[in-house]
Amino acid sequence: MKGTAVCGAAFAFCMVAAILGSPHPECDYLTQFEREKRKCEKQSLEYGNLTKQGCNQTWDTIVCWPEANTGETVSISCPSYLSHLLKSQGIIYRNCTVNGWSNPYPPYYVACVAKNDIADEEGSYFATMKTIYSIGYGTSIVSLTIAVAILLTFRRLHCARNYIHVQLFITFILKSVSVFIKDAILFASEDTDHCSFSTVACKVSMVFCNYCVMTNFFWLLVEALYLNSLLLSSFHQDRKFFWWFVLLGWGFPKFFIVVWIISRLYFEDTDCWDINETSEYWWIIKGPIVTSIAVNFILFLNIIRILIQKLDPRLIQFNNSFQYRRLAKSTLLLIPLFGTHYMVFNFLPQHVSESARLFMELCLGSFQGFLVAVLYCFLNQEVQSEIQRKWIGWQVNSYGIVPVVAKDSQADTPF
Repeated sequence: MKGTAVCGAAFAFCMVAAILGSPHPECDYLTQFEREKRKCEKQSLEYGNLTKQGCNQTWDTIVCWPEANTGETVSISCPSYLSHLLKSQGIIYRNCTVNGWSNPYPPYYVACVAKNDIADEEGSYFATMKTIYSIGYGTSIVSLTIAVAILLTFRRLHCARNYIHVQLFITFILKSVSVFIKDAILFASEDTDHCSFSTVACKVSMVFCNYCVMTNFFWLLVEALYLNSLLLSSFHQDRKFFWWFVLLGWGFPKFFIVVWIISRLYFEDTDCWDINETSEYWWIIKGPIVTSIAVNFILFLNIIRILIQKLDPRLIQFNNSFQYRRLAKSTLLLIPLFGTHYMVFNFLPQHVSESARLFMELCLGSFQGFLVAVLYCFLNQEVQSEIQRKWIGWQVNSYGIVPVVAKDSQADTPF
């Protein structure tokens, strides 16, 4: 069916899965269908027919009908797992007769009217989303690669601050690459049943995607911790602190991913390891991510508090005011990129603002790496001054020309 093909598009959205921990509704309803069927059949076997006369509890391939006495009429609403596909919800009835259950009335297709154009609408919607996030991630990869090359090429830019920025850039690059890898594996063939797709390559791509997402969140946390340290004047670019940051940014996610892999292999080795809504093991990954988002938000509020205090003319000297005002400007530009927008959706129920989440995580989120590269590198006056200095040196060495340039200015982002 078209709906099944459409559901595969959602599995490319590993960033949403990392936050919501749930599959697309079209694939999710198949999972719920199987869960309801197993539950009904299990109850029928365990309890049997408790009434001496009447109809047994039974699964009629769509819903579970409870046991009833002879002559009793039972009513059931359209199944909840089909709600995403239905245009209207109705009531179905069955009579318990001496010969067993009667046929349901009205028929399911009358009581539970399906949306005829859902496949075409969602197919177009996800195709548009895929185009936007492909452009966004592609742009981010190119811009971030250039930014990493700049920060690593010029020796004067080598410092703990820029090393942290480089690690963050790399996580954005890996996160973008993981999306393209998943697309290539999951959508290699249009005939693939993505809702039950399960291969080693698929599971490996899911592991890689989840690890990249986790490292990105943790390096955003490192950036927030570093900014707080600078504002509190308790951090002086000591290399040992940098290696603790490396352990937090790369080591912690690796530990949780390994635990999650072992858990899935031994206790829940189903599908492509991407349906996580009902999996308790998903919290091995989601828990640290949610925690990092919450801590980042607290650090964001703390940075605002510190800046408000330090920018108070009554509490600072005139010589320091310009430095803190520049720091305030840069910080306020960068902190919103630290995942604070996740606070809006992260603790809401899954069904709330699902379209807004998809748009936020995929369309806007795909350009997040590009914005970080621009703010951390391309607009940094320290970087601009170093590039200008190298350009002047090259002109002097090649042509003996000494161009007239403006005096070097301090870095726009001192962190």
